[in-house]
Amino acid sequence: MNESDEDYYKTTPPGETQDERLLQTPHADEFLHTDTWRVFRIMGEFVQGFEDLAHVANGVAVFGSARTKPNDSEYRAAQETGALLARAGYAVITGGGPGVMEAANRGAFEAGGASVGCNIELPHEQSSNTYLTLSLKFKYFFVRKMMFVKYSDAFIIFPGGFGTLDELFEALTLIQTRKIHNFPVVLFGTRYWKPMLDWLRGPMLKEGKIVEEDFRRLHVTDAPSEVVEIIRTYEPSKQLESQLK
Repeated sequence: MNESDEDYYKTTPPGETQDERLLQTPHADEFLHTDTWRVFRIMGEFVQGFEDLAHVANGVAVFGSARTKPNDSEYRAAQETGALLARAGYAVITGGGPGVMEAANRGAFEAGGASVGCNIELPHEQSSNTYLTLSLKFKYFFVRKMMFVKYSDAFIIFPGGFGTLDELFEALTLIQTRKIHNFPVVLFGTRYWKPMLDWLRGPMLKEGKIVEEDFRRLHVTDAPSEVVEIIRTYEPSKQLESQLK
């Protein structure tokens, strides 16, 4: 995006995406004419996603900022992580865009592994990166997010913004509420994540908003090789609290 974020939010017209149109409060008679028919489009997107991803095995979802540049150390770390995952027999699944997503896909692609991109319709076009063996594009965020959870056995969270945090905390919530099995959630970048972890350990844990078990669901590392080792040897009951201090 060439224009500044502030200018972008001022100039982008409403109603640009299917998600935005779906979530608008309908007029009195609109439900009968639009929302009921939109259900079929949503259903079709689920079906297409299931068909396209049915053969993906040992998936690992990698999340992080789309703004990370190729000369950034985080880009290089994500690329190395993607390559190591591919060589270990895992399929790398990302949002299919630039930045950390591109880096992880690139590592997997160049290592000869499965490299999946699940892109999303946005008001500003986000083109898929060129390092994909399978490329999908979704209109609805909630459909796309379910594909990440359904076809992944682990989440790796590189430094990122709101979207990255959204994926992180949704996974933790689903695990905490036992809606999904307890899979590893790995935070890459100790320095970046330490303030958040201090807050979780501080008021959130001390005031009883979460319990110790919830806090131990997070694994922190600065080494791509350790990411793969955490996933490969993961046991739900394993105590990794010492890594979070």
